[in-house]
Amino acid sequence: MALRKENILLVDDDLDILELLQRHLQSMDYHIFKAVSVKQALYILKDTFIDLLITDIQMPEVDGLQLVRFADEHYPDIPKLVITGYPSVNGALEVFKSGATDYLTKPFTKDELKQAVDKSLKGKIRKDAPKALTIPHKGKGYAEMIGSSPAFQKITDIIDRVKDNKATVLIKGESGTGKELVARAIHYSGTFSRASFIPVNCGAIPENLLEAELFGYIKGAFTGANENRNGFFQAAEGGTLFLDEIGTAPLSVQTKLLRAIQEKEITKIGSRKVEKVDIRIIAATNSNLQEAIAQNEFREDLYYRLTVVEINVPPLRDRKQDIPLLVEKFVQKYGIEYKDRLMGISPDALQILQRYHWPGNIRELENLIQRAVIMSDGIIKVKDLPDHLKFQIDFPDTEFLPLKEMEKEYAKKVLAHVDGNKTKAAEILQIDRKTLREKLK
Repeated sequence: MALRKENILLVDDDLDILELLQRHLQSMDYHIFKAVSVKQALYILKDTFIDLLITDIQMPEVDGLQLVRFADEHYPDIPKLVITGYPSVNGALEVFKSGATDYLTKPFTKDELKQAVDKSLKGKIRKDAPKALTIPHKGKGYAEMIGSSPAFQKITDIIDRVKDNKATVLIKGESGTGKELVARAIHYSGTFSRASFIPVNCGAIPENLLEAELFGYIKGAFTGANENRNGFFQAAEGGTLFLDEIGTAPLSVQTKLLRAIQEKEITKIGSRKVEKVDIRIIAATNSNLQEAIAQNEFREDLYYRLTVVEINVPPLRDRKQDIPLLVEKFVQKYGIEYKDRLMGISPDALQILQRYHWPGNIRELENLIQRAVIMSDGIIKVKDLPDHLKFQIDFPDTEFLPLKEMEKEYAKKVLAHVDGNKTKAAEILQIDRKTLREKLK
């Protein structure tokens, strides 16, 4: 009889159970793949189209529930049938919580196995295809920012206090946390919003050009200075100059910055004329300026001039309460931009986003949502997310085992590879069947 198209992956470290399951399922015309460990199962899942995963729970190194959880996120279309010899209410809840579609209690009959397999395959639907999640608007928008966490509220409270004056502000935070958005919120929410907001990335301008770009120069001041030119300070007159990555500014520029902030005046390169400026300075850094001061890489007096008001922007991992709101914002933004319609996200996909630690912070989240919108069809599902966000199995370091145990484990793998044929396995191992039986005891 021709084999049916359904491929079933059996995972169990007990070779007798594997052989029994294989015989039963092959008699039902299924095509069988076998693995004696979770690690071996992952190799098969990666390279083979599988219609149903059947796994035991109790296995060495990594248990079957971790395999089910991994398959649930990386292969959401595959139903998972768990075999357990320890049935309990709590155990069943844990099985289903891990992503299993059904479970079978040992010992079981061939008919019970058939019913469980039929039920799992008939119920093979996209687990990840619910209606799009509706995220309630419990957050507060502030300028281009949005959030509902206490950390977000603390930031907006400080913005409310500084937006209408020209006190110097230093914004601290990791890369990607939205420091420039905070600076823009201060400027555009306050009294001086009609004036210019000039952002300058100090780290992106070569050291020998930064002074000229900030303060301007006169004709003939240096080679290539063919005309008088204003700098960013003059361009921001009456408004806000945002100095991003201030920690990268060379000491020579720091000295002139200190005077500009202190005296509200600047001098162009090559000129002796002092010019008054009326601007607000907002600086930002993702580095530890206190350490830079200790290493004589940043002026201590400039640091204190910059920190009249200090705002610490927390990393996204410390404000996970804001993730659903940020996701909704980006999904809507890029859904309209790329698909010309509103998009949604499934609860399972959102759960994974909330679980991730986000080393790249909000910038990483936004870039990921951009990609997911492009790759999805109306609703962002688990399959549209990159693998590194999904559940990963951490295999323990290989322990040093007695030689007999190592021989036994290797013999089991070879036997599984040849579908339980002890004669073939003995040939591969270059031992006789009797010796093979002894090694498997």
